[in-house]
Amino acid sequence: MNVSMDPRKIIVCRCENVTLADVLNAIDSGLDNLEVLKRKLRIGMGQCQGQTCLLLVAGILARKTGKSFDEVLIPRNRPPVSPVKIKYFTGDKG
Repeated sequence: MNVSMDPRKIIVCRCENVTLADVLNAIDSGLDNLEVLKRKLRIGMGQCQGQTCLLLVAGILARKTGKSFDEVLIPRNRPPVSPVKIKYFTGDKG
């Protein structure tokens, strides 16, 4: 049985509904590092925070650009510089 895989139907990031075709088109348009792909396609910004999709996209990017997996930039988590109390976001004065 010859099964053709349509990149438009292969979901790479389930949280943000990003397909393989979306990733390939972005790379073909010149986006050549994982941080830029993350910002453009929102990969890794969903509920799972990139637990699966960032590694998948990094592999796709490495193969497509000819870079090694280690050369592909993995985005870093950026926690706040200092902790902020939740009351500052809720407007609670107490």
